[in-house]
Amino acid sequence: MRRSDRVGVEVFSDRPIAALAEAVAWIDAATFRLPGEPVPLGEAAGRVLAADCRAEHAMPDRDRAALDGFAVEAQRSVGASAYNPLAVPAAAVAAGDPLPAGMDAVVPLAAAEPGGPGNALLVEPVAPSENIERQGAVAAPDAILAAAGTRLAVPHLGLLAAAGIAEVAAVRQPRVAILLAGPVGSQGVPDSNRPMLRAAVVRDGGIIVAEELVAERSRPALAATLAVAASDIALVVGGTGAGTDDHAAAALAEAGELALHGIALRPGETTGLGRSGAGIPVVLLPGAPPACLWSYELFAGRAIRRLAGRDPSLPFRHCRMTAARKIVSMVGMTEICPVRFGGAPGTVEPLPAFAEIGLTAATAGDGFIIIPEASEGHPQGASVIVHLYEDREAETG
Repeated sequence: MRRSDRVGVEVFSDRPIAALAEAVAWIDAATFRLPGEPVPLGEAAGRVLAADCRAEHAMPDRDRAALDGFAVEAQRSVGASAYNPLAVPAAAVAAGDPLPAGMDAVVPLAAAEPGGPGNALLVEPVAPSENIERQGAVAAPDAILAAAGTRLAVPHLGLLAAAGIAEVAAVRQPRVAILLAGPVGSQGVPDSNRPMLRAAVVRDGGIIVAEELVAERSRPALAATLAVAASDIALVVGGTGAGTDDHAAAALAEAGELALHGIALRPGETTGLGRSGAGIPVVLLPGAPPACLWSYELFAGRAIRRLAGRDPSLPFRHCRMTAARKIVSMVGMTEICPVRFGGAPGTVEPLPAFAEIGLTAATAGDGFIIIPEASEGHPQGASVIVHLYEDREAETG
């Protein structure tokens, strides 16, 4: 039965429409970090550690040369200058070489030259410990090199490799099943949701283990497909509305549990959340591409990021900017408002809504503002939080 609880908001089941915060809380309660699995270090970039990586020994394990040059006893170099070259006992070393016994500094090649067997001619003095890496300077024995929960970036890989670590325990990648509820192609409409979701799942650390078109858009067919979905999370795309052939919510209720159907989000009002009979989280994504995108970002993507051990918040950098023009929103709905940079530095202005220009509202913009359901929008000159269309990891690696 369809009924209206808020201005302009339709409900598609016998339960009241949910606020955004309620839906996010359901996702957080239904998803937990997956267990770890062994992963070769060379394949671990971007993965999240399930356990601390510790140094088995001091790093470096002995005093080492920090650059190419001559290892010397520093006190013997006192008084050396270009006008008074000083011959001292020395050993030629390359960066990374262990320091010979009795030597406590390295003179750069530019400040010395060979002075005969076992000697060098210095034109500059050096201080004790100059140009050397002290034993344990990088890490003491058993020190944590990368803590559990760390998402491994390029420098982490280098540090762990230097410690002789060849394999790490990484959080298992979430297995994602994508079920398309209806014959999109036969309607003469290109399927834009599938490539969009594929890329988003990979970005969020998941792997797609099943991708199935439920050709017969019926409740029994959808329920049967959900019942056998072998994954950590299932995404059902389409069939979430109130049309005569929209059966996604009823199928989920039949196959398992329909917890929420209808969320005060624009675009994305017909999103649904629940569990399959096997207990895996299921997100019902609207078929309209803009609604599918934002339903994924705010709910399905959050769930996948949590399962993968990543930061569950939106994967976009955000900053405060100034509204160059008034931004209008409907009370009672959380609204995703697309924006582009304004003419003045540090300003943004609204673009036409997703309902008007579809995904162009994202591709033609620079970011978006999330307007809470209790707000009518922002006046011109207001300070607003803008989420920019750039991966948050772009700055951090």
